[in-house]
Amino acid sequence: MPDELLGGFPDLTLGNVTMIGIALALMYLGVARKYEPLLLIPIGMGVMLANLPSTGLTDEDGFLWMLKRVGLDNELLPLLMFVGLGALTDFTPLLMNPITMLLGAAAQFGIFAALLIALFLGFGINDAASIGIIGSADGPTTIYVSTQLAPGLLGPIAVAAYSYMAMVPIIQPPIMRLLTTRKERRIRMSYPSQEASTRTLILFPIIVTIVASLISPKAAPLIGMLMFGNLLRVVGVVDRLSRAAQNELINITTIFLGLTVGSTITAERFLDLQTLGIFVLGLLAFAFATATGLLFGKLMCYLSRGRINPLIGAAGISALPMSARVVHKMGQDEDPENWLLMHAMGPNVAGQIGSVLAGGVILGVLT
Repeated sequence: MPDELLGGFPDLTLGNVTMIGIALALMYLGVARKYEPLLLIPIGMGVMLANLPSTGLTDEDGFLWMLKRVGLDNELLPLLMFVGLGALTDFTPLLMNPITMLLGAAAQFGIFAALLIALFLGFGINDAASIGIIGSADGPTTIYVSTQLAPGLLGPIAVAAYSYMAMVPIIQPPIMRLLTTRKERRIRMSYPSQEASTRTLILFPIIVTIVASLISPKAAPLIGMLMFGNLLRVVGVVDRLSRAAQNELINITTIFLGLTVGSTITAERFLDLQTLGIFVLGLLAFAFATATGLLFGKLMCYLSRGRINPLIGAAGISALPMSARVVHKMGQDEDPENWLLMHAMGPNVAGQIGSVLAGGVILGVLT
């Protein structure tokens, strides 16, 4: 029988079959388990399409190749994603309790701890930095940094980052129980008497953009788009643009970003010991980030004489708003009348800013 009539079957390898199985597993986690479905389903589809032989989708001028060239190689899709994320983010909890910014900063130490371990294990400095940024629990920042520093590892790094973000409710609680006492978890926090004014909400993204860009110029594209999206949200005169950023823009970007990241995950790049190492180090980065946030939360609890619940330090990672919800649930497990959600949202949104600055610092040093 002529090969033309057999289609892609003669070129189907065990590696292709394995990767198609991984693609189906990612989609299963998104559909059945509801783990980050908005990203795992497009990523899974991208993985499957990229590993179907003889389709030409990832060849030069193929559909997925073109998406990668115009959306990922120049960092366009992560930046557009940040516009939508900014429009969806409410910085009010942070502005009502600015001290929680320190918890968002503390959680970023997990990035550098994982970076050092990766260097010790023999990864190059660029690869180690890209792996460490998984600890930020910030998918777009991870993709943005990896695209510039380690494009060859983008696929496994992105999948590890989004997988661990999806598993926040599984990964964080054991660390939270280990590093805090029952008495600490039961601490009730008081709410500020005044809310942030409209003027403050408008000035915040402008000031953060200027200051952060001066501190870390390489972070300017990310922080600028994040704060631009938030500015659209708070000014109150461009509701159409705000709604578009929160819905159409972020939805379309999510589809294309997921497909494009998935298309980089081929059998040749994924099925090796290095990929396994990336997943292990990514988990360590995530765990270190949670732990450093909690430990700094314990320090703040001590300095405030028990007025700050150290659990909110775990929300210093950028898994917004999932980690804040995990903190709230942990507090309610100990005391059903303990409401920590709004307190945890402060360090959670601070972690978003902190992860962008950490990524910018890494890029500034290495590029």
